[in-house]
Amino acid sequence: MTIRAVVKGVGHYLPERVVPNSEFETMIDTSDEWIRSRSGIERRHFVAEGQTTSDLATRAAQAALDMAGLEPDDIDALVLATSTADLTFPSAATMVQARLGMTRGFAFDVQAVCAGFVFALANANALILSGQARRVLVIGAETFSRLMDWTDRGTCVLFGDGAGALILEAQEGNGDPADRGILSTDLNSDGRHRDILYVDGGVSTGTTGHLRMQGKEVFRHAVEKLAETAHAALEKVNLSGEDVDWIVPHQANIRIIEATAKRMQVPMERVIVTVQDHGNTSAASIPLALSVGHERGQIKPGDLLVMEAIGGGLAWGAVVLRW
Repeated sequence: MTIRAVVKGVGHYLPERVVPNSEFETMIDTSDEWIRSRSGIERRHFVAEGQTTSDLATRAAQAALDMAGLEPDDIDALVLATSTADLTFPSAATMVQARLGMTRGFAFDVQAVCAGFVFALANANALILSGQARRVLVIGAETFSRLMDWTDRGTCVLFGDGAGALILEAQEGNGDPADRGILSTDLNSDGRHRDILYVDGGVSTGTTGHLRMQGKEVFRHAVEKLAETAHAALEKVNLSGEDVDWIVPHQANIRIIEATAKRMQVPMERVIVTVQDHGNTSAASIPLALSVGHERGQIKPGDLLVMEAIGGGLAWGAVVLRW
């Protein structure tokens, strides 16, 4: 008998405020055409005054619970991937736990920037395989609009806010790639590349800081490393790009998404793309895309998915999952 972490429910939440590219034309030297041509982004969502990451996460989590037909106390563990927690501590995960009315189990944050949801899924999978939890609620939630330097046209137009959630449940499998659930994970990091993507604030400076990015360097590393980690995760279960029904990538930039798919030899018709509507929502982008892809009727039971992401650190990784 093999235990697998199988998807039980999925959900998402987006703030009400929609910000089209045209809104930036009044703030900085840019245009809708410039933003679309370089990123594929047409619009994104921003939080309202007073709205926090844990607010978004709670709404997405409740949507996933509703889809799964579960109550908060049916969950054993809650893992929240975010780089924009409400406070330095306590963790945003414990805030979500309280707001959901979850009175048992445990909750903690994972911080791997845009790769956060992949790292959170790997942690949730390990909790289930080790027997420490039967059901794990995994959330990616961000309010990156609060980290933007509104004078930097190369970064402020790229990011948005949102949250997505996934519930994993322990189920028996046969131990082969036909099983439902997480089949393999591949995680990586390399701290030597810290300076190409970071926020220049924190405890050491006493400020929140702003996001700083060397776009060309991030692009180069992303295309190379995303394809490599996806192939590595597939090879662990003797699969290849030909077996993949859907790539569900981190939604950072349409050119990165297209280049990665090409390296994996997967046509764009089998890639879930939401970057045009959400922008880069960091750790929230993959669960948002999963939920939207399921809502659209694209992702169906039995489909083989590869999720891959890269973020500051650098940190990157992939998860192979059968829906």
